[in-house]
Amino acid sequence: MTIGAIADRMSVTRPVVYKCFADRVELIEELLQRESALVHDGLVAALHQAQGPDPEAAFITGYTAMLRFIESRPGAWRLLFSADPDPAVAANFAAAKQAVAHHSSRWIRPALESWWGKTDLDTKLPALIELFMASGEAAARTILDPESHWTPDALGEFYGRIMCQAFRAA
Repeated sequence: MTIGAIADRMSVTRPVVYKCFADRVELIEELLQRESALVHDGLVAALHQAQGPDPEAAFITGYTAMLRFIESRPGAWRLLFSADPDPAVAANFAAAKQAVAHHSSRWIRPALESWWGKTDLDTKLPALIELFMASGEAAARTILDPESHWTPDALGEFYGRIMCQAFRAA
């Protein structure tokens, strides 16, 4: 990503872009800050939809809500999942992921205690959250893949069932 490429995409000159942003890093940081807030709020909203007495239904609802949200903002997600994030903003990516993992832990822990009476979560929860985050990223990449034929509803059901079984087995 260069200022020249951004200016070309916006059909303006580079000085116009430089009037708004000191450099490429500032522009990327501003974009990431805006998109990270939207992504975080969307993921938290999806996570909060995943509730109720039926664990499988909750997992399916959560994954489906997440995938619908991802499908609604594919550009932001492609930026977040770029294979080689700019080193100048890599810390922002890591911080956003850590915030979602932390929020997920606070939401999932009571559900696991309620649904399955899990009591040894101090040991297991970090590994389960890592699995949860990885599965969410895999599902997101699948929805974003132009060659994929999955819909958010079908993939949400697929991942929801799988992850429910994984968490139950833990």
